[in-house]
Amino acid sequence: MLTLVSFDLCPYVQRAAIALIEKEVPFERRTVDLADRPDWFKALSPLGKVPLLQVGDTVLFESAPIVEYLEDTQAPPLHPADPLTRARHRAWMEFGSSILADIWTIETTPDAAAFEARRQALRTKFERLEAELGEGPYFAGAAFSLVDAVFAPVFRYFDLFDRLVALGTFDGLAKVRAWRRALAARPSVRGAVVPDYEARLEAFLRRQSSHLAHLMPAA
Repeated sequence: MLTLVSFDLCPYVQRAAIALIEKEVPFERRTVDLADRPDWFKALSPLGKVPLLQVGDTVLFESAPIVEYLEDTQAPPLHPADPLTRARHRAWMEFGSSILADIWTIETTPDAAAFEARRQALRTKFERLEAELGEGPYFAGAAFSLVDAVFAPVFRYFDLFDRLVALGTFDGLAKVRAWRRALAARPSVRGAVVPDYEARLEAFLRRQSSHLAHLMPAA
């Protein structure tokens, strides 16, 4: 039995969980509070971060090595077989990680100018994705891939953002919007988070002294 050490709001944990569920690998979760890291977690995590994947007596850390280990050891494959296409997929996964960095700034910065800069950066990046996408429903067409596992947690943030603040991120981006809908309907994506994930995320956002919190309507 594999153990995925998790934090309930971490998007990087979600990509590992999605890969495990897609590959139908049995695993258990062990959740930590990153605001009060227990000693056992500090001993296991060299960077003090999640996810961790415990494989017997071995601990893997960082989401990219974790999903690559799963790809190397568990069927079905979620990377394309062609080496060049696979390398491009890995590059787009890094692109997804850059979007998560933008989202973190959106969530936490108290500076209105920094907020607006990141909002515009997000729009530009999704416009780039709109030009990259084909007929769908997923990033590479009919086959679900690890790129989809990276972007599903990205899109999940906007389920809450769209309800609270009009960011206009996906206006006019028909392919991105269709991709977002397809990922939201995927069982592995729905199963990657706790049932009250959105309420927990909203509570986190309301605790911030951020520009976004200032824009949010009263609870």
